[in-house]
Amino acid sequence: MRPRNARVVKKLRIFGPVLATMLTIGVSACSAAPSTEESARDHASVVSLNPCIDAILVEIANAEQVLALSHYSRNPQSTSMDTRRAEQFGVTGGTAEEVLALRPDIALAGSFIAPATKNAFERLGMRVETFGSPTNVEGSYAQIRNLADILGDEARGDDFIKKMLGPEKDDGAPEGNITALVWQSGQIVAGRETLLTELLRRNGFVSHADENGLGQGEYVSLERVLADPPDLLLIAGDSLGQEHPTLGNLTETRVERLDPSLLYCAGPTMPKLNDRLAAIHRSMMQERGL
Repeated sequence: MRPRNARVVKKLRIFGPVLATMLTIGVSACSAAPSTEESARDHASVVSLNPCIDAILVEIANAEQVLALSHYSRNPQSTSMDTRRAEQFGVTGGTAEEVLALRPDIALAGSFIAPATKNAFERLGMRVETFGSPTNVEGSYAQIRNLADILGDEARGDDFIKKMLGPEKDDGAPEGNITALVWQSGQIVAGRETLLTELLRRNGFVSHADENGLGQGEYVSLERVLADPPDLLLIAGDSLGQEHPTLGNLTETRVERLDPSLLYCAGPTMPKLNDRLAAIHRSMMQERGL
């Protein structure tokens, strides 16, 4: 009886070359896959982990570039885009494992991405681009242009901004000394140096929060609203105070509901918010006979 090791050696002599060839073919195929996929794309592939970037990305990227959006964009409670549109793209829960499995060229994240996650991506050769929250209109436009540049098509960013702006309008803010308080989810308000406050001003309103020295994210109780009401109260939340029936006693205050999703991000939500604010302003000016 020949030793078992001898039989193993013989089998390796017979099948070794075949196995080596198969492995070589397999490795070559795996190596070729990214370049084949890349040739089918005009630009780099991306995964977004930032819901605000999601909404811009789907407007200015080629569809095949977008491997996945953040899971927030499929949630009506956190999205700033149509969930049906978000469902047309892949999705991740934001874990490093999910992103790495998709093998994008670029990961788009918020400025608060965990350093360990960012480092892990970069060690594996992935480019990571981070984005903050614009505090004014021009900052939002700059963010769109920056993203378009990262995607490899600056012109698309400019085209999208023109689409957001619509027909040319007078840059001057409408007249009217109407105070407005946007009461956001959790009964908080926006501070002075914020995009929301700028949009209020651009649409002819005076920020009631700013006039009363309230800072960014400051809590405003129902009692405070009732004691010092603005001309316009825009409720963008469903806290107990924001649902209280005593708000109906504010006979000198116009109370309107505002879709909270218009306040989550800049970018594509700005025209919708502008239109809503402008319509309310026109209506209130007409009521005043102005």
